[in-house]
Amino acid sequence: MSKQPKQQKQYSDRVKRTTFTEDMKKDYTILIPDMLPIHFNLIIKAYEHFGYKMELLTNTSRNVVDEGLKNTHNDTCYPALLVIGQYMDALKSGKYDVNKVALLISQTGGGCRASNYIYLIRKAISTQFPQVPVLSLNFSGLEPNPAFPMTIPIITRLIYCVLYGDMLMLLYNQCKPYEINKNSTDQLLARWQHRIGKLMGTKTQFMNTKSIYRAMLKDFAALPRTKEKKPRVGIVGEIYVKYSPLANNDLNNFLMSEGCEPNVPGLLDFVLYCASDLINDARLYDKQTPRTAAYKIGYDVLYKFQREQIKMIEEQGEFFPPHDFEHLRACADKYMNQGVKMGEGWLITAEMAALAETGTENIICTQPFGCLPNHIVAKGMSRVIKEAYPNANIVAIDYDPGATKVNQENRIKLMLANAKK
Repeated sequence: MSKQPKQQKQYSDRVKRTTFTEDMKKDYTILIPDMLPIHFNLIIKAYEHFGYKMELLTNTSRNVVDEGLKNTHNDTCYPALLVIGQYMDALKSGKYDVNKVALLISQTGGGCRASNYIYLIRKAISTQFPQVPVLSLNFSGLEPNPAFPMTIPIITRLIYCVLYGDMLMLLYNQCKPYEINKNSTDQLLARWQHRIGKLMGTKTQFMNTKSIYRAMLKDFAALPRTKEKKPRVGIVGEIYVKYSPLANNDLNNFLMSEGCEPNVPGLLDFVLYCASDLINDARLYDKQTPRTAAYKIGYDVLYKFQREQIKMIEEQGEFFPPHDFEHLRACADKYMNQGVKMGEGWLITAEMAALAETGTENIICTQPFGCLPNHIVAKGMSRVIKEAYPNANIVAIDYDPGATKVNQENRIKLMLANAKK
């Protein structure tokens, strides 16, 4: 009788892994960390169409940081600490039935430690909340779960959530600093989030990008705004700290309160960056696989979507569009190889160069503790960017549990003082 091959274990026995099942779907609330409020609220609406109930966490007290420090190794990067701290704070708050709640985290599948957050989360909750399932949202085939599949209809809606989220974020940032009627931009944003959320429940209406973009542009252009010119400030850096108001101490609103217009690159750039990495690897290591071909098709489709968005904004004429991703790649090639892909890799350097090249010369690099690759490709590359663009005004701001908000804001104010001279 032939000996059966030993089956390889996929998960560690040291931490209990509770599986999210189909039966849990109708009763459980899935909690999501606060990274991209505009985009994630659209994603929540998209998943409602498939019967999932999700909630975006908004707890931001100091207790979030303290819970992260208590439940994570102090050498762990700041984004992981905040995500785990936000989950632990929510589970202990009494707001949720811990027997009817699950947690969701995204994974890129790359070399960044973010791909391992899911294991750190399970370890953090294993003692007090072992019954809570932890789900993964990714396009890399990690952590498969039949009760939380990545089907074509779901993936399609997620892509459109990124597209519409990017457009709304861009228009909001270009209108809010100049609004005449207080909170009119926020009210319009809320109306559009509700409208897109309803469209996500339709079969195909959410795919009518041209008519939806055109209506968005028309509505935001109609907002009463001042004609004054404010300094434009770009925000680049590690993806979580760049976008999350919890992580960057609400940097977007702080810049507006200081009389500036934030310029934040869209999430689609990061998605295209992840897709291009696998294509670059196939070229660099001379190894083509069926997965490579799939990513090439995906990249071409997403890039076509971006080109359409840029064209629509340019034709409308009142707002400035996002950077063309192929142009970002060309910017990166001036300073480093696209094989540099740990963290946000070459993308941060490319974004700084593209911002400086197109008139956004004031740039904040958000640097989380523990993210060594991003310190190299952001802070480490700022000197060569300044040499290429002498008017570039770049400051790197460190975010970690011990950094004070006052110190961070004072450094930004000093940078802004130079911007306004």
